[in-house]
Amino acid sequence: MSRLAEMKFGDSLKEIQLDPVDRITLIKYAGASGDYNPIHTIDEEAKKAGLPGIIAHGMWTMGNLAKLFTDFYEEGFIQDYKIRFKGMVFLNDIVTLQAELAEENENNLRFLVRAVNQNGNEVIKGDVSYQLYAS
Repeated sequence: MSRLAEMKFGDSLKEIQLDPVDRITLIKYAGASGDYNPIHTIDEEAKKAGLPGIIAHGMWTMGNLAKLFTDFYEEGFIQDYKIRFKGMVFLNDIVTLQAELAEENENNLRFLVRAVNQNGNEVIKGDVSYQLYAS
C-alpha cells in the first residue's frame, strides 16, 4: 500500500517552506515562463503600478505547490489543479506550502492546498485532485 493511500481524511502532507523570494529567482522565472511584466522584476515599474515593490508571478507560486507531491510521483499523478489567488508575494517573503486530505474516492484523492506567507496570510488556496495508480 502506498503512503498516500494510507492517509485518512484530515491528514496533512509534510509542509514545504520555500527559500525567501529573491529577485534572481523572479528574473529566471520571467525568462522561463515568458512573463516579462516589469512589475515582477523592476522596482520602479511596480511602484508606478501602485505596488510597494516587485511581486512574484502568481504562476510561480502556483507551480511551487506541485512540490508537495514530488515525493509521491511513483504512486500517481496530479490529475486536476484548481487554485485561487488570495494575496501577493513580495521580495523576501517566505512561502510555506500546505496540503490536507479532504476527500477520498477509490484511487482519487482530493487535497486542499494553500500557500501562506511568513505572517500566516494565504496567498493561494485551492485543491488538487491526485490520481493513484491502480494497484
